[in-house]
Amino acid sequence: MYAIVDIAGQQFKVEKDQKLYVHRLKGKEGNTVSFDRVLMIDTGNKVVIGDPLVKGASVEATIMGHVKGDKVLVFKKKRRKGYQKLNGHRQYLTQIQIGDISEKSTGPKAPPAEKAEQAPEKKAKAETKPKDEAKAEAKPKAEARPKAEAKPKAEAKPKAKAKAADKATAAENPKAADNPKAADNPKYPDKPGEAEKSGN
Repeated sequence: MYAIVDIAGQQFKVEKDQKLYVHRLKGKEGNTVSFDRVLMIDTGNKVVIGDPLVKGASVEATIMGHVKGDKVLVFKKKRRKGYQKLNGHRQYLTQIQIGDISEKSTGPKAPPAEKAEQAPEKKAKAETKPKDEAKAEAKPKAEARPKAEAKPKAEAKPKAKAKAADKATAAENPKAADNPKAADNPKYPDKPGEAEKSGN
């Protein structure tokens, strides 16, 4: 018979009268400790696997002594920087001897059965409402606001009329055709020196 048990954050496969080292436990030498975080039990005839723990199962153990583990050297170095550190570490451990592995009978799981009964009731409720009724009961969407009326655009001159006007202007003043600014602006006179006479 063996069990897989969680002891101080580590999982161990334990059997009766087995000795092992675990992380430091509270208690004095000779005290008995009990571990109830049992993940699996194999009795030889049947295997019980927890979900995640086996309910009612426990492992009893006796504290044999408190010891320190072997020294571990922690060396750090950064090359070309003149940096190096050397630290030593010894883990605090407790030696225990496994006593009794007890498996209490686990009754039928009542809460999951209740959940299973509730699930068909929910399905029955869902089936009673047809889809059309469900859509009718849904909240109506907010009505879309009418868009503001678009302002009428200013009528643009047709391109043909604009070209005809340009040609007429060019025929009257040939220099205006070459320099469109000259026709409208007195700063660009037909003859040099006229701008000075006009007083600009």
